Amino acid sequence: MGFTFRHVEVFWAVMTSGSTTGAAEILHTSQPTISRELSRFEKLSQLTLFKRSGGKLVPTEHGLMLFDEVQRSYLGLERIGNAIEALRHFRQGQIAVACLPAFSSTLLPRASQHFCSKFPGVSLNVTPLESPALQESLTSQRYHLGLTEEPGIPPGTKMEALLTMDVVCVLPPRHRLCEKRTLTPQDFAGIDFVYLAAGDPYRKMVDNTFREHGVERRMVVETHSAAAVCATVSLGVGVAIVNPLTALEYARSGLQIRRFSHPVPYSVNLVTPLFRPDSESVNRFIDALHHSCRQISTELEAITAS
Repeated sequence: MGFTFRHVEVFWAVMTSGSTTGAAEILHTSQPTISRELSRFEKLSQLTLFKRSGGKLVPTEHGLMLFDEVQRSYLGLERIGNAIEALRHFRQGQIAVACLPAFSSTLLPRASQHFCSKFPGVSLNVTPLESPALQESLTSQRYHLGLTEEPGIPPGTKMEALLTMDVVCVLPPRHRLCEKRTLTPQDFAGIDFVYLAAGDPYRKMVDNTFREHGVERRMVVETHSAAAVCATVSLGVGVAIVNPLTALEYARSGLQIRRFSHPVPYSVNLVTPLFRPDSESVNRFIDALHHSCRQISTELEAITAS
């Protein structure tokens, strides 16, 4: 049609202020210029946007309908402007995190608290996923970062170890094994034991250790997650060996933690996509993850050393 953004801007200013004089003040120009541009816009659009009555401009039905559309566009432009300003200061944006379910209730709440206190305008979207769905999602570059226990690097990503610690023994309060600081496989002979699911890789490593020492435990419960194991143990159903992150969360409610004499390494790995652009806010969140991992190491060391 030949009209420009300037014509739309003039129309918006007239509708907003109610007069050409008011529009001139908004746009820092003269009233004759506004009148000329408005008439030009009506000619180009072939619409009568205002009726002239007693020296006043009264919007027509077409004018009101067009203003609704222009308003939506202006709100969009305002949001874009606000977003640009906010991104300069890390006040806005969203970081998409994919992780194993265990991390969504252990490490990530800590890191989120640390990060959000410093950058309140950046939101976090946490999606718990089981393997192999987690691996596939990270490979497809759907997330800014991921947290996994798996040692294998998903295609199209890079990996670094955030935290490496040994699995720990967990006991209900006042259990007789609480008297010892470090437990051996022989300490668990004939003891009621809460198992992780048979396919869990850490369950397999722990089972191999007991098998090598010829120690039989008494299975009372087998469940799918370390959180379920710790909740069961805390009620006195049995004892268990789990990852240190989940154990530490339940220690707050009285669960007892002890070292296991035969190290079974447990790793938290950070996975980042190779084909997403670098983001300063993501880098700051990774800093928060490192900070939280240092806290966890310190807390666990204090508990197991006491």
